Amino acid sequence: MTTLIQLADHQAITDQIYRYCRAMDRIDHELGHSIWHDDGTADYGHNFQGTGRAFIDHVCAQHRQLLMHSHQVSNILIELDGDRAGSESYVTATLRMRREEKLLQMTVISRYLDRWSRRGGTWAIDHRIAVMDMDEIREVIPMKEHERASRDRTDVSYSVLQPPTA
Repeated sequence: MTTLIQLADHQAITDQIYRYCRAMDRIDHELGHSIWHDDGTADYGHNFQGTGRAFIDHVCAQHRQLLMHSHQVSNILIELDGDRAGSESYVTATLRMRREEKLLQMTVISRYLDRWSRRGGTWAIDHRIAVMDMDEIREVIPMKEHERASRDRTDVSYSVLQPPTA
């Protein structure tokens, strides 16, 4: 039987996974760092091996070279075990860049396999393994220029959503 505490824990972990996507798309280092425990680690295969915080800094620097990006997460499965948990999340990252006058769009479909723990009342990642399932890159023709989105804290979403406090 699922308890209210288990439902709350499940939602807290799910919210952290969503915050990760937001941190990537808004290039928000602080929010991204909050997803990992200070000693948390990230294993992105040959792309990156190291601390979660260093991974956030690495990816934010890479994303600054792009025109736009959007991360969606779905199919979140979470197994709770007291103050520890494991999760699998399906992730689709869509990234745009310009190369030699061509507008290119890269789509990467991956899964995040995360080990979590609750410390000091907060759920955060102890270790992430990223598994890339497929990817593609293709030339695209945009329908129009979109002016309201920005990849930082000036994005309109920050006027309605306040970042979580530590």
